[in-house]
Amino acid sequence: MIAKIFNLKPAFLVLCGCLAWMQAAGAGPYSALVMEVESDRILYSKNADELRHPASLTKMMTLYLLFEALSQEVVSLSDSLQASAFAVSKPPSKLGLRSGDTLSIEESILGLVTQSANDAATVIAESLGGSEPEFAEMMTQKARQLGMNNTVFRNASGLPDPNQVTTARDMYRLAKALLKNFPQYYHYFSTERFWYKNRSFHNHNHLLNSYAGTDGIKTGFVNASGFNLVASARRNGVRLIGVVFGGNTHARRDAHMRTILDDGFAQLEGGVSAVAEAGFEEPTATLLHRPSAIDSEISPGGRKNQRPPPQALNDEDENHAGREARKPSWQVHIGEFGQEKSAEHRLSEAMRTAPYAFRHAKGAVMTHSKRGKKTFIAYFRGLSKEDAALACQFLRRKRMACSSSHSG
Repeated sequence: MIAKIFNLKPAFLVLCGCLAWMQAAGAGPYSALVMEVESDRILYSKNADELRHPASLTKMMTLYLLFEALSQEVVSLSDSLQASAFAVSKPPSKLGLRSGDTLSIEESILGLVTQSANDAATVIAESLGGSEPEFAEMMTQKARQLGMNNTVFRNASGLPDPNQVTTARDMYRLAKALLKNFPQYYHYFSTERFWYKNRSFHNHNHLLNSYAGTDGIKTGFVNASGFNLVASARRNGVRLIGVVFGGNTHARRDAHMRTILDDGFAQLEGGVSAVAEAGFEEPTATLLHRPSAIDSEISPGGRKNQRPPPQALNDEDENHAGREARKPSWQVHIGEFGQEKSAEHRLSEAMRTAPYAFRHAKGAVMTHSKRGKKTFIAYFRGLSKEDAALACQFLRRKRMACSSSHSG
C-alpha cells in the first residue's frame, strides 16, 4: 500500500478559518454555471455559490490527488493497489472488487471515470492517505489551495454525508484545474468504455456521444443532490465548462446542460443569452449545514464512518432511479406529409437533431387515408416518457412538429 504520500496535517481545517462554517444555510437543489475557460467569463449563472452535495463529482478531487501523485512520479500507472474489506463494502456503483483483489492505478482511474466506482475510489484513498478520513482531509486542503473555499470533503467517493458540500463555482475551479494542471491525464475523462475482469463498464456522461465537442468530465447522483454533471466542451478553439446540480432525472439534467452550453457558445458568437429557466422542475429545498470548527478538530482516527441511509441511491444508479419513466412505451409523431420520401427525410432530420433522445427508438412511416387522400406520418416508437419529452424539446427548438403519446 502507498500510505501517507502527502504530509498534510488534520488540523489544517481549523487553521483556515473554519469558524466561517458555523452557520446553516438553506439551499434549493438547483444551481448551474457556465464559464469560458481562458477568460473565466461567466455565460450563465444560477445559485452558483450556494451549497450543494457533490455526490460523485467528489471523485474529480480523488482523481486530482492521484494525478498529482503520478506527475510527481510517486506512483506509476502500472502500480498495483489492493482492495481492503472496507473498500469492497461500499455500496454501488462499484467494480465488484473482493477483499484482497488488486487493480492497477490506471484501472482505478478508468473505474472512476466510467463506472464511478465507489470501491475503487476508496482503494485510492486508502493507498494515498492511509485511511479514507485522512485522505478526505487531504482533499479539503487541496480544495483550499485551488480556491475552492466553500468545499469540504468527508470521503473519496461522494457517498452521502451531510457535511460534504461544495458549490457550482468550486466545481468549475476543480474541473479547470484538472484540465490545466494535468493535460496528460485529462483524456481519461473521455473514455466511453472500460473492460475489467471480463465486464464492460460504460461512461455515465452521455454528453460524450450526444453533444459535439464534449470531452469530459463527471456525473453524480445521490438522493440529497439530485442528478449532477460537470461537462467540458470545445468548439472552434473555445472551451466552456458547465456545471449543473439538482436535475430530477439524468435526461433532464443532460438536456439542461446542452441548453446552457449552446447558449454560452451563442453568446461568444455575439448572441444574447436566451436562457431564462432551469429547464426542469426544482424539487423541495434542502437544508445544508456547514461543518463547524468543532467537527474539523476531530482527528481522522476518531471520526466515525457514516453509512448512507438504506433508501439513499448513489452515483448514476440508473437501474433504480426513475425506472418507471424509462419504460419504452411512448411514441413521438413528427409530422404528416403528402409524400413518403418527405416523411423519411423528416425522420433522418429528427435523428440528427436529437440523437440521444432517439438512441433506443425505431423510426417508421405510417400510411393514413382520409377522404380518399393518402398521407404519410413520420414517427418514432419505443421511447421512454423522459426521452419522448426530451426529443420534442429539441425538435420544437428547431421549429419541427412533435407530439408524444403513450402507446400502452
